[in-house]
Order: sequence, then C-alpha cells, then structure tokens
Amino acid sequence: MKVLTNPNPSLREPSVDVDLKTVGTPEFQTFLDALIETMFEYDGVGIAAPQVGRNIRVFIVNQHSKGVVYINPTITYTSEITVSGEEGCLSVPEVWGIVDRAKKIKVEAYDRHARKITLDCKGLESVIFQHEIDHLDGVLFIDKVKEKESIKSLKPIKSVKSVSL
Repeated sequence: MKVLTNPNPSLREPSVDVDLKTVGTPEFQTFLDALIETMFEYDGVGIAAPQVGRNIRVFIVNQHSKGVVYINPTITYTSEITVSGEEGCLSVPEVWGIVDRAKKIKVEAYDRHARKITLDCKGLESVIFQHEIDHLDGVLFIDKVKEKESIKSLKPIKSVKSVSL
C-alpha cells in the first residue's frame, strides 16, 4: 500500500471504531497483513490505518521486528509527567520537530483476534502509542510541535528499525 502524505484530507479525518465482528474475516486479516508489510516497507516504527486511506481505529507497532496490531485503542490513563523528544512521521516525510508527550500511559485495545488487552506504556513505547492514536483522531505530530521553530526538514535517519517494548 502507499502511505498518504500531508496535506491529504484523509489524514485529518477522525477514524471510526472497527466492528469487532469483522476482525476475524479474511478481508480484515488481509488488510492487517498489508498494513504490517507497508510499515516495514517504509521502515516505520508504527503506522495507522488512516495513513493508507482507511479511517478505522487500527494501528501497528514494530515490536521486536514483528508488526503488532492494536484495534480500537483508548488511552485510559495519562501521567502528568511529560517527555520532550524529536518526532517524525511517514506521512510528513523528512520533517522533524520537538513534541511533548506523557511519559506514561495506559491503553486498552483489542488484538488482531479481537481479544481485549491492557497495556502500561512508558518511555518510547508511550510516545509511539500516543503518536499513532493521534493519527486515529486526525491529528499529526506537526500540530503538537512544542515550538514551531523546532521543525526542521532533513533526510530521515534510519537508525531506529525496531522498538523493544
């Protein structure tokens, strides 16, 4: 699949919940596999369905070189302590900026088999989950850049291929 880039309007549309009855269908599982393949093809640490033109609440995270699926995620806890870090995005190529994110979050979601899961995320994992959930809400990292002067354009560094969570 092709990753959409800003200013594609699909990137700004809020996504709808996935009907969990459809998760086990061959069509949906094929879509998940294609989304995982796309994330690896583009060397991403994560990718959300809106980035390929499907405004449904699904994202993938590269965990230990495997694409892990999260469906209908909800953040149920956000720490008051934040971390600032440089972010980039497959949908905003070669652009980077400093974003403040919660240091810790709790997320409830469903896996690719429609089983409910709860995660305690911290550090980089927390940042990635917040970034991907923002995509599901029609928000890009450039909307949250701490200081607009911090935005810079450069060739992306491909040193982060997988996130150990």
